[in-house]
Amino acid sequence: MRSDWKECKLGDIVSFSQGLQVSVESQFLEKDDGLSRFVRIIDFTNDTEPPRYIKTPDKKQFVDVDDIVMIRYGSQTAGKVVRGKSGFIANNMFKVAIKVNFIDKNYLFHYLSSKTIYDFLRYTQSSSTMPAITFGMLKPILIRYPSLRSQNIIAKVANDISIKIELNRQINQTLEAMAQALFKSWFVDFDPVKAKLAAKAAGADDEGVTLAAMEALSGQNAEALRKLAHTEPERYAELKATAELFPEALVESELGEIPAGWEVGQIGKQVKCMGGGTPPTKNTEFWEDGHIYWTTPKDLSGNSNKILLDTSRKITEAGLNKISSGLLPVNTVLMSSRAPVGYLALAKVPLAINQGYIAMICDQNLSSEYVIQWAEANMDEVKQRAEGTTFSEISKKNFREILVLVPSTQVIKSYSDLVKAYYDQITSLVQECNSLTELRDTLLPKLLSGEISVD
Repeated sequence: MRSDWKECKLGDIVSFSQGLQVSVESQFLEKDDGLSRFVRIIDFTNDTEPPRYIKTPDKKQFVDVDDIVMIRYGSQTAGKVVRGKSGFIANNMFKVAIKVNFIDKNYLFHYLSSKTIYDFLRYTQSSSTMPAITFGMLKPILIRYPSLRSQNIIAKVANDISIKIELNRQINQTLEAMAQALFKSWFVDFDPVKAKLAAKAAGADDEGVTLAAMEALSGQNAEALRKLAHTEPERYAELKATAELFPEALVESELGEIPAGWEVGQIGKQVKCMGGGTPPTKNTEFWEDGHIYWTTPKDLSGNSNKILLDTSRKITEAGLNKISSGLLPVNTVLMSSRAPVGYLALAKVPLAINQGYIAMICDQNLSSEYVIQWAEANMDEVKQRAEGTTFSEISKKNFREILVLVPSTQVIKSYSDLVKAYYDQITSLVQECNSLTELRDTLLPKLLSGEISVD
């Protein structure tokens, strides 16, 4: 530690306020004047979780978006430092409030968020089944700090990196939402087909019918499309060509009404459904010095990007030979088949899987981009077909029987060309986030220790 730095114990500079215990029956999904936001661990770990509200309690457990919150429990969450939510926190978290004027809040947030502190807390906690963090573990922790000016600079460096990572994450969520919305419009609601039907019923000619489909595809009206024809003729021509791919009628099928000329099949006959395995863990030949990606559904836990670029464990060639499905290609669709059912991702590296997956190799008419969105849209049926008493699991047999809409090859290609661009961008941004995270995790400890001077 540099000579101009000081140190103190965490317990001497902060106070801890544990959150509230509120029964599920006392939590509400709709907010009214007498209710306030109730912040749970899942609100920090799952962006899709709907918010909960409770009757407004004492202000003691209230946190603002910039307050420091630590999670007390959980095999994956105990010791994590979070912020960014405003409301009354649950009792499995606590607020860390600074009570001195020589420590910057942002500096302390990043100090407590560092891997060094997190690893110390994980090592110190006593329970392996349900890790828990106590105030007694926290109070003796030494906080090393420079001047407030230097604290502010260090915090800004960390904040700037974190903001960029968060921005990338938000962009990826938007891109994923766009892929889902496009799938729903084309293959669930059949918007272009229904637009053609409505135009024909209104007496439109062939050009008017195509224009109606173009409006449905683009979300623009006829006037805007006419301008597009002059300003961006290539884009207009591409949009028109896509509109012409859609049929002008709906017919009855096992899935209800579908566009004429499209088919219904079983997913197991449209893609190759593969299972995986685990090489014997006691045999170091299968694990030590492994360089082949090997994944379990834990790799997808909390992954909102729908892609997989890395795995927590690697296996050797000898280990791979113990898995009958072998090495699966890039763009294999991964779906967790148990504990829990329903994690989804596109593999962006060749990999092997364990027995907790059903992997789909899309080498026929249906593309990977189509299949992953189909799986997302039909997840309720997938889960309904799952069985089991200890934990729910869907077998490959039950999965293969699920009906899937098979559009024309040209429409599939048009959809996949669009969505592949989304997933390519998502992949690029995830890679950038990984690099930024590595930079932050390498740089921040050196800044926090004074090894690198902010001067």
